[in-house]
Amino acid sequence: MKDILVNNFLRYVKISSQSDASKKTLPTSSGQLELAKLLKEELEELKLSNIKLDENGILTACIKADESKKSIGFVAHLDTIDVGLSPNVNAQILKFTGDDLDLGKAILKVEQRPEIKKYLNEEIIFSDGSSVLGADNKASVAILMTLAKEFAKNKDIPNVYFAFVPDEEIGLLGSKVLNLDDFCPDYAYTIDCCELGELMYETFNAASAKLFIKGVSAHPMNAYNVMLNPSILASEFTLLFDRLQSPENTKDKQGYIWINELFANQNEAIVGLNIRDHDKNLFEEKKEFIRKAVYFMQEKYKRAEFKLEISDTYSNIKDAMNDKNKIALDKLKQAFKLCNIEPKIIAMRGGTDGSALSKRGLFVPNFFTGAYNFHSQFEFLPISSFLKSYEVAKTLITNS
Repeated sequence: MKDILVNNFLRYVKISSQSDASKKTLPTSSGQLELAKLLKEELEELKLSNIKLDENGILTACIKADESKKSIGFVAHLDTIDVGLSPNVNAQILKFTGDDLDLGKAILKVEQRPEIKKYLNEEIIFSDGSSVLGADNKASVAILMTLAKEFAKNKDIPNVYFAFVPDEEIGLLGSKVLNLDDFCPDYAYTIDCCELGELMYETFNAASAKLFIKGVSAHPMNAYNVMLNPSILASEFTLLFDRLQSPENTKDKQGYIWINELFANQNEAIVGLNIRDHDKNLFEEKKEFIRKAVYFMQEKYKRAEFKLEISDTYSNIKDAMNDKNKIALDKLKQAFKLCNIEPKIIAMRGGTDGSALSKRGLFVPNFFTGAYNFHSQFEFLPISSFLKSYEVAKTLITNS
């Protein structure tokens, strides 16, 4: 299956499918729908059951097999991240011999990317340096489609559900509206990040906040005791936050408040914030701190207007785990053992589609694709690790 797996990946990354946060449609880009339609055609050729591409660009399907076994599911996202690089991926396979690699449009320097040293004399998939590679998450898409091909006619396995969802990169949008009647396994997984052996069932709780400030404008010649400069008000608001609780000063399971947007003119200002924490109580405390900071500003500057909006984005996967669905984690650890892979259990400082699904009551652990440097022109996917990821997914099915 190696050639099928790699060739599937190389085919799928050719389809530009960056999500677009400026759009209100779902999916937010035509490339995601193009990819979903291609996958649908390939699943139809394999004669899978219950194939459905809905109005949101969400594709679901199922291998119908042994109904007496607990069913299993996999979720992959169709979009790739837009970080200002080319939307077009020109993937290539290079052998790493220990020297810096000329990707074509960029040079990967070993000194700056020491993680590549683990893969001396191995074949690795790169972009040409003008774009991300798109292993996030087309490595998973390729794994799922290769599983579909291998097991399409196998009746000795449990029912296997597949879901391909759009716009994970801009808020897990597809998984938030995934129809759980179409995707209804007993337990499920995402395959979304990172190096060989990584296993995750803890993610951040996440929320976003926006503060809208309306000041009082006046000409400088008669501004005395009149003007309330929204730029100054916004700056003063940001100084209420502890710099030691920002992303650049936190690690591991430490949460943060990230002031990631600041816009101001003579009349108004907007401050955008992201709130993150693995601990639900600390997460709620951070939101309450922001509310109190806004209240403080409003009391101090009564002639100004302060309007705060806070919305939850996703939840910690672990919060959805219980005695009944913990089987998903137990099965994953067992699959690692059967594949002779030492698990590296980490708390992800981010989220997966499982984070959105956990809020809907579905416990969805995550495991590695084998790739490195997501969201970077130096993203790369060692083929040996890619195959190990596929082996874990296959073992989850055969060992159910």
